[in-house]
Amino acid sequence: MKDESQVKITLPDGSERYYPKGITAHGIALSISEGLARNVIAAKVNNEVWDPTREITQDSLVKLLTWNDEDGKATFWHSSAHLLAEALEALYPGVKFGTGPSLEKGFYYDVDLGDKSLSQDDFPKIEAKMLELARQKNEYIRKPISKADAIQYFTEKGDEYKLELIDGLEDGSITLYEQGNFTDLCRGPHIPNTGIIKAVKLTNIGGAYWRNKQENKMLTRIYGITFPKQKELEEYLTLMEEAKKRDHRRLGKELELFAFSEKVGQGLPLWLPKGAMIRERLESFLKKAQSRAGYLPVVTPHIGSKDLYVTSGHWDKYGKDSFQPIKTPNIGEEYLLKPMNCPHHCEIYKTSPRSYKDLPLRFAEFGTVYRYEQSGELHGLTRVRGFTQDDAHIFCRPDQVKEEFIRVIDLVLYVFKSLGFEDYSAQISLRDPNDKQKYIGRDEDWERAESAIIEAAAERNLSTVTELGEAAFYGPKLDFMVRDALGRKWQLGTIQVDYQLPQRFNLEYTGSDNQKHRPVMIHRAPFGSMERFIAILIENTAGQFPLWLSPDQIAILPISEKFAEYAEDVFFQLQDHDIRGFVDHRDEKIGRKIRDAEVTKVPFMLVVGEKEMAEGKLSVRRKGEGDLGSMTVAEFTNYFKKEASIS
Repeated sequence: MKDESQVKITLPDGSERYYPKGITAHGIALSISEGLARNVIAAKVNNEVWDPTREITQDSLVKLLTWNDEDGKATFWHSSAHLLAEALEALYPGVKFGTGPSLEKGFYYDVDLGDKSLSQDDFPKIEAKMLELARQKNEYIRKPISKADAIQYFTEKGDEYKLELIDGLEDGSITLYEQGNFTDLCRGPHIPNTGIIKAVKLTNIGGAYWRNKQENKMLTRIYGITFPKQKELEEYLTLMEEAKKRDHRRLGKELELFAFSEKVGQGLPLWLPKGAMIRERLESFLKKAQSRAGYLPVVTPHIGSKDLYVTSGHWDKYGKDSFQPIKTPNIGEEYLLKPMNCPHHCEIYKTSPRSYKDLPLRFAEFGTVYRYEQSGELHGLTRVRGFTQDDAHIFCRPDQVKEEFIRVIDLVLYVFKSLGFEDYSAQISLRDPNDKQKYIGRDEDWERAESAIIEAAAERNLSTVTELGEAAFYGPKLDFMVRDALGRKWQLGTIQVDYQLPQRFNLEYTGSDNQKHRPVMIHRAPFGSMERFIAILIENTAGQFPLWLSPDQIAILPISEKFAEYAEDVFFQLQDHDIRGFVDHRDEKIGRKIRDAEVTKVPFMLVVGEKEMAEGKLSVRRKGEGDLGSMTVAEFTNYFKKEASIS
């Protein structure tokens, strides 16, 4: 039994330990083993990440974090951003600092170099300075400070960016962090000392408007990554070289899948014929699965009245950062490019009276939406301004929520399996209980929605993590995180439970008691954005798509023009079996034709010459496997159909 001088520490396995008040995570680790203490770089205290040297003064749930934890890596990389800032201040006196967060891989820092400039040629000397400072093993020291003292400190330093950040902070919540000769405004957390950082690589440089506002000054954004071992950096750099080869922007151009045009506008992709074929096959695949699952197709316009999004709440939340209203000749009449499909689907629900017997109603649409992303944030197909969602909204009774949620989980997992995504986990995104102002709706509705998601995920034995504060403003959600062939994590597929939009749109159904009731709405998108999904698919497969999805599945290669007519006849026979491809009529040697088909990642090459024409056969080659021998058209068709089936 503890006394008043002690705190009770509960570890993730449920075990409880008692320590003197003021114990640190490092102290807890040391009480377990010296090896653990050497590896602990941060701690999660009551679901908040802390410095391992910060004192714990009340009973707490504590998870010790190492480099192997995502939160541990984030702390390591945020501390590395401070190390970068210290090196820049030493090399470029007078530099001013914006913000320096961790990223999924690495970190960046936005800096104002005044009249100085930086390029990648300067990276080696900055990296050398960072390593020199790291070897000093300076501690990261947390220093709470009053707002007045913080303002005085950064006024004397002449850093207007930090002063602007301080202006939005509450007195009593402000901390500085100091390591060596560098002090920064920061809420933390940080690793124990700089000596843990053993390997440094600056990766890129770019520009970013201060606070992402175009009216503000453009700062220099420096990206980097660090590791606790040199070997890990070398492995990472090897992986990045492979990532460059798989970059969807490069492969998209080489394989003639999509393009961008300055005249059309930034972030607005143009789908070329081969890319459009992939989209159509993906849509057909999901539409077939949705039809079996009881979804009904709907189509909605690309614009909607501004009032629609005022009702839904999207205008209040996102309006200022979205495409601005389209004004018509009628005074006061305004429309928006559609940022979401859900408000339109709510209006479809209202077109007829609904009974409890009608529910669940499942409306599905491949709906194109438009969101204004800052130009600096645009990136190939993964971040665009116009994209198509495989959107669906399920309107159901409260007692049907969990069952419907499970059905959607099953659909998402079917999509992943069919497209070769085998390494995935799920994130349960809940409301931040300490900041409910960010969300709309009643506590009891949120609690019911969150419970349904947690129970559904458990029933399907999903590997899950729970993140507080990551819910949508109208409801909790389940996000699926997929690891690709390079080990990178992507958010694909989302399912959200919503009690709020049905209320905002006054949606009703007549219950078995002949009274009016409010339905619950489930938002879901297994692909998410078609553009982003295809980008990830390109990089995961290195452009070698599953056979059923390949835009060109075969290339028929006549050895000379004498066999062109036979090649065309074979092509038409295969087309009758929905096998896609082309005949290569170029006046090139057969070796060149085979190599070109390999480079453009055509799965099958069908060589036809005198022997093949005489015997009514094809010489079949498969990319990556070589010669499969001679087959008749019927034999090849049967073989192809088995290979092209969706698992």
